[in-house]
Amino acid sequence: MSKYLRISIVLSITSLLILSACKNAGDARKRPPNVKDRVQKNIEEGRGFTLMGSAKKNIGEFDFASSNELWRASLDTLDFMPLALANYSGGVIVTDWYSDSDINNESVKISVRFLSNQVRADALVVKVFYKNCSVQQTCKITDRSSVLSEELTKKILNKAAFYAKENKSKKKN
Repeated sequence: MSKYLRISIVLSITSLLILSACKNAGDARKRPPNVKDRVQKNIEEGRGFTLMGSAKKNIGEFDFASSNELWRASLDTLDFMPLALANYSGGVIVTDWYSDSDINNESVKISVRFLSNQVRADALVVKVFYKNCSVQQTCKITDRSSVLSEELTKKILNKAAFYAKENKSKKKN
């Protein structure tokens, strides 16, 4: 490949990238004429950025897991089991297989999926899986999410409601 061909390819790609970065700014009638107002509107819409962060951004709002009552209640309820996965941003908690010392051939695994941050009955889905293994190490995994998952959901919701009430009383004081 000749030197001139390489240079022309690089220049073509660069110019395409520059041109693709240009986009229509939109209707001028919908944009505020004042620069500070435009900046504020862009930040509110999530289109702006700051290099050092904004001092006014997210005052009093928490983005970490301990501020979510459902998350805390779920972890407290499942604290006796080893966790295989706890992903707050993905909204899921999955335990590892757990077996009581009395029953050697049966294990249980629980997954909690969060659908909302609000403390309500349809905010989470709890699934319970059982694994029965025979002596030959052939295992059968079944989804038995009926009674136990309902009990776990009630327990998590009760704890989450308690945490929410506790947080409200702290904010009032």
